[in-house]
Amino acid sequence: MPVRLATYSDLDDLSELFAGYLEFYEVPKPLPAVRAFLDDRLQRRDSTLFIARDDAGAALGFIQLYPFHSSLAMAPAWLLSDLYVVPPARRHGVGEALMNAARAHAEATGACGLQLETAKTNLAGQALYERLGYVRDEVFFTYWLSLA
Repeated sequence: MPVRLATYSDLDDLSELFAGYLEFYEVPKPLPAVRAFLDDRLQRRDSTLFIARDDAGAALGFIQLYPFHSSLAMAPAWLLSDLYVVPPARRHGVGEALMNAARAHAEATGACGLQLETAKTNLAGQALYERLGYVRDEVFFTYWLSLA
């Protein structure tokens, strides 16, 4: 299945996929809000999105990366913020293909690494990440301050 850098022409499919991602994490949002959020990402180019499609062109999944700088490594890095595969396409290599596209992009841009977080209950995701060489952090805790 082809994975490629997403463009503005993918916005409708990306919006549907992102809505599914939000449903998976139990924070559903209206489709117009999802579309506006992704439209903003694509317009500002402040994230990098890849999309996977089947041979017929149907959207199967996406991955979204945000650039940042690792202060400890004093080098650029990427935050792997979002990964989603539609349920019928799971366990068919789509997630791995998206993860590999993210890695190739990070390597091509000279990043020192990729960072991600996932739900403690996302055991399938954790297994994929660890199989691909990601190491769970046992040193640092993640904190969040809500400003909403």
